[in-house]
Amino acid sequence: MKRVVITGAGTINSLGHSVPETLDAMREGRCGIGQLDFRDVERLAIQIGGQVRGFEAEGRFNRQQISLYDRFTQFTLTAAEEAVRQAGLEFHGELAARSGVVLGTAGGGVSTWDDNYRSVYEDGKNRVHPFVVPKLMNNAAASHVSMQYNLKGPSFTVSTACASSNHAMGLAFQLVRSGAAPVMVTGGSESMLCFGGVKAWEGLRVMSKDACRPFSANRNGMVQGEGAGIFVFEEYEHARKRGAEILAEVVGSAMTSDASDIVMPSKQGAARAMAGALADAGINGDAVGYINAHGTGTAANDKTECAAVADVFGPHADELMISSTKSMHGHLIGGTGAVELLACIMALRDGVIAPTIGYEEPDPECALDVVPNEAREARVDVALSNAFAFGGLNAVLALRRI
Repeated sequence: MKRVVITGAGTINSLGHSVPETLDAMREGRCGIGQLDFRDVERLAIQIGGQVRGFEAEGRFNRQQISLYDRFTQFTLTAAEEAVRQAGLEFHGELAARSGVVLGTAGGGVSTWDDNYRSVYEDGKNRVHPFVVPKLMNNAAASHVSMQYNLKGPSFTVSTACASSNHAMGLAFQLVRSGAAPVMVTGGSESMLCFGGVKAWEGLRVMSKDACRPFSANRNGMVQGEGAGIFVFEEYEHARKRGAEILAEVVGSAMTSDASDIVMPSKQGAARAMAGALADAGINGDAVGYINAHGTGTAANDKTECAAVADVFGPHADELMISSTKSMHGHLIGGTGAVELLACIMALRDGVIAPTIGYEEPDPECALDVVPNEAREARVDVALSNAFAFGGLNAVLALRRI
């Protein structure tokens, strides 16, 4: 088994258009959630979200590219550019032939779906753009990344609702660790903040109208976000030999299924995923200092996740720091685990724990150290990133400081 390290990171989300901007916002406990701005938003009951502001596709992509790139693909390519640039890699020859890309998204080209349904059903048009299918397909972003960087190895997309990114990164980790690929570009993206995307989520009645307050007794639901997080996972010796800067080491992953309910989370499934990631890493639970929680701000998720943490870590659970950055950037659905991995890297590399903002009232069913409202300085050697999706599909990553 080979060691796997992260040598590049990139992001765009409601907190910032780059990793430094995003981490600065996390340190400051800044909130990227605000009033949504798109067509027909006034018809929605939910009008807030973690929307990416100030992003102009026209200034970044040419007309032909815009005709092919849904917003989720635009976010992916923007974040990938930052990640690959930081990694300092160029893909030619054998490295290009064996390296690949695996990304997560839940909805793919939701904005393209929305625009073209409107065109046909509302405007009465009988024809859509010939690139609608390649624009909206879930694998579009992965395919464009592979073409952009000449990645000819294993490349595909994972779609497992809110665990999509963590499943994708877990698979990328396994591909590099097994020796199947020396480098994998991985992460995820989502852009559901359009009329249809928000209206669909409204139907579930799990959305907050005012704020995301994970673990707080007065929490009243989740808030959607959008954006992307992209990373370069690289075999350790390959990175060391070329003198690459290493952000963190990925040491374990696990995936479980609740096999019980399509929307209600299971304590047992979450616990098995966390315990499985530790076992895969060969790490004792006492070594973990920080968990980036799934922490959606719904009553069901938060108390279930806290109960699972207590089961896995026992008395050590009281010493753990656990926070949800969804309180700042919103829930990026299939892209959420990728953006949240940045908080784990910041904890390991910089010794700064991102806070759970919006925390107002203690909940006895969430009686853990949730790092309320303000970032904290602390040395962390091992961190976990949790993702627990609708459908009962769970994926947890374990990272170590290096």
